[in-house]
Amino acid sequence: MFIKTITKTDKKTGNRYHYYRLCEGYRIGESVRHRTIVSMGRLEGIESKEDKKLLADLIERKIKGEHVLFSFDVNPEVEKQASVFAKRIIDEQLIDIKSPKSLQDEQTLPPDYKDIDINSLEHEQVRELGGEWLCKQTLDKLKLGDFIENTLGFSAAERRMAEMHLISRAVYPASDYRTAQWIRENSSVSELCGVAVDKVKYKQLYQISRLLYSKKTALEDYLSSKTNELFDIEDKILFYDLTNTYFEGSKINSKIAKYGPSKEKRSDAKITALAAVVNAQGFLKYSRIYQGNIGDSKTLKKTVETLGEKTSSINRKPVVVMDAGIMSDENAAMLRSEGYDYIAVSRSKLKHYRAIDPNGATIRIFDKKNQPIDLKYVDKKGYDDNYLYVRSRQKAKKEASMNQQFEQRFLEEMETARAALSKRGGTKKYAKVCERIGRVKERYPSANKFYTIDVIADENNDKVKDITWKKKQTKPRTDDGVYFIRTSLSGKDEHTIWTIYNTLTEIEATFRVLKTDLSLRPVYHQSDKNIEAHLFLGLLAYQLVATIRHQLKNKGIMDSWQSIVRKMSTQKEVTTIMRNKKNRVIRVKKCSTPNANTRQIYDALRLKHQPYFQKKSVVPDK
Repeated sequence: MFIKTITKTDKKTGNRYHYYRLCEGYRIGESVRHRTIVSMGRLEGIESKEDKKLLADLIERKIKGEHVLFSFDVNPEVEKQASVFAKRIIDEQLIDIKSPKSLQDEQTLPPDYKDIDINSLEHEQVRELGGEWLCKQTLDKLKLGDFIENTLGFSAAERRMAEMHLISRAVYPASDYRTAQWIRENSSVSELCGVAVDKVKYKQLYQISRLLYSKKTALEDYLSSKTNELFDIEDKILFYDLTNTYFEGSKINSKIAKYGPSKEKRSDAKITALAAVVNAQGFLKYSRIYQGNIGDSKTLKKTVETLGEKTSSINRKPVVVMDAGIMSDENAAMLRSEGYDYIAVSRSKLKHYRAIDPNGATIRIFDKKNQPIDLKYVDKKGYDDNYLYVRSRQKAKKEASMNQQFEQRFLEEMETARAALSKRGGTKKYAKVCERIGRVKERYPSANKFYTIDVIADENNDKVKDITWKKKQTKPRTDDGVYFIRTSLSGKDEHTIWTIYNTLTEIEATFRVLKTDLSLRPVYHQSDKNIEAHLFLGLLAYQLVATIRHQLKNKGIMDSWQSIVRKMSTQKEVTTIMRNKKNRVIRVKKCSTPNANTRQIYDALRLKHQPYFQKKSVVPDK
């Protein structure tokens, strides 16, 4: 182990300062790399290189359990800090620490021979373990249970129930009723959390969900700061967006379930809107539930009012990245007045713009799929923000394909309308035909604008004799694949602005995990209290999932959450019963050995493979 010095400059004062990290080296092939074990801050009172070297040595020796003797001339601050950091590393399991009581030694217990009737051997119960044990250890790493009990004032029983319900939501997202069944019949999560399995009822899960939601602000603030602390994150960029989830049922008495534009195209169902702020690492910083019919742009101001309390940026406010639906002129002015910089796609394509540097060449970059992207800053009179012209050939191809598809559908419907004129019972009346064509135009505006349509009526203007259309002579399109990124930032190169905006996919990934992996849609609850509690429990489970996936991504494991749960489900808890020579029942409960995929995940996260090795009881026959 060694202490690494990090130098930073305060952007306001220009002063340089140092902070330190405890690191360890490891080898990959011929190269040596460093891994941060823990951030140590500025190490006040420890100045010399010798003291820092001694501090790293003492921490390593304390972790290994070696007896340490100090001389009188050792800096007492070194001894104090060594004890503090060694305890933190052990408590939070920041490295894989071998001890005489480790599970590895436990598996080398002395032989215990019994005379067993092989024919009496039965596997009494098999329960799922892997995903639950993975989440339980991550929950302990976040110290969320301690926060719930010691800070929020939950009882010990409520804490255990909250941990169990949260893990269940991450591993087996379902209704509270089905979750209670799964806990009782399929999972080992109740044992891991210390809850009597026969006492798990779905009404208890309702109650604990509502109790957690009543502490929403405190829980979000804690997880926001805790994840930043654990992974040394600074919230320099935040992404804001809205999604919605639909309901099954009428929801007559609900105040938040309303009809509105559904992203799932469920115009038949009421929806509710969920606003979320996510940092660049994918951790949730803030969330809010709105009525389903609220406009996207109307939600930003309330979010900004509390945004500063949710981030770790001290010297400056983070850059807010948004989609075009939220980036109105009013929101841009509001963000500037609050001191926030922003990046978003312009709601409309600029016209009559000019390049800021007429002599400058357009910058060409390539995306992840090696597709070319052209970038240049442009200017338009009367606009204060900076605008980045972006032209993507891949986007142009996609738009051209979509326009072609819309045009084909437009022509098919026009052919259908004309064919109806010669069919028995077809629409022939002039007013009805015009109404039908009007609906076709409304459905396909991008295709309709290129065609001239004539409706030929009979002498009395009562019935239509024919419908004709002709494509207009138009100039080739030059704006396919073009969009403009609007930003308040200045002095940034084109590539930087484009890269920051494209990380907006992080919040899209967040919504995919919430809706699909954690089953945030559809919602079956009837009362608003249960609806809000259901959605917030999903958001808490997402923080657990994000913590696991963030660490795995850093180790090169890019699996989706569903894939991780599937791999972990191969590890089971098995209870086996058998009879010995004295006709006594021997009951042995063991955790199955994790396979290669499961071990890879445990090792990447530096977690224990099993919660215990073996539990045994011998009961005389009655």
